[in-house]
Amino acid sequence: MAGMTRTTAWTIAPEPFDSPVAAALWRAYYTEVSDRWYQLHEGRPTEPGELEREIAADTGEYLAPPGGLLLVGRYDGEPAGSAGLRLTEPATAELTRVFLYPEMRGRGGAALLVRAAEDAARGLGAERMVLDTRTDLVEARTLYARLGYQETAPQHTRAYAEHWFTKPLTA
Repeated sequence: MAGMTRTTAWTIAPEPFDSPVAAALWRAYYTEVSDRWYQLHEGRPTEPGELEREIAADTGEYLAPPGGLLLVGRYDGEPAGSAGLRLTEPATAELTRVFLYPEMRGRGGAALLVRAAEDAARGLGAERMVLDTRTDLVEARTLYARLGYQETAPQHTRAYAEHWFTKPLTA
C-alpha cells in the first residue's frame, strides 16, 4: 500500500537449548568458527566427520535453567542469532554462543543479544560476566570492547581460548 511504512524490529526471548531453532543456530555457529580455524591454520574447512562429532559433543545442556539460559534473537520474526549464558560461580556468569547468521550482521542484533544476556545474568544474581574468544574472531573482540568488556588474564585453559574478557554487571 502506498504511504505505508514497514518497520522491522529485533525480538529476543529465551529458547530451549535443545529446540530445533537452537540446534540450527549451534550448527551454523560451530561450522563457521571451526571452518575459520581450520582455514587459518591448515588451509582447509573442517572435515565433515569431525564437524558432526564436535557439534554432537556439546549438547548445550549447561544453557538450561536454573543456572543457564539460551536467548534467540529474531529479526522480522525469523531466527537470526543467539547468546547463551551460564553461571560458573554464584556471582559470575559466562557469556557463550554469541552468534548471528552472516546475512543478519550489521543490523545491531549482536549488541542487543549481549545486553539481553547481561540483563538475564543480573536476574540470576551475577555481578560480572566473563567470556573467552580467539584471536581470529576480530569482530567478536571488537564487539565486546565496544560493549565495555575489558581484556583480562586467562581465566581457564580450554582449547582455542586466546582472549579473556570480563565486565562488571553492577553499577
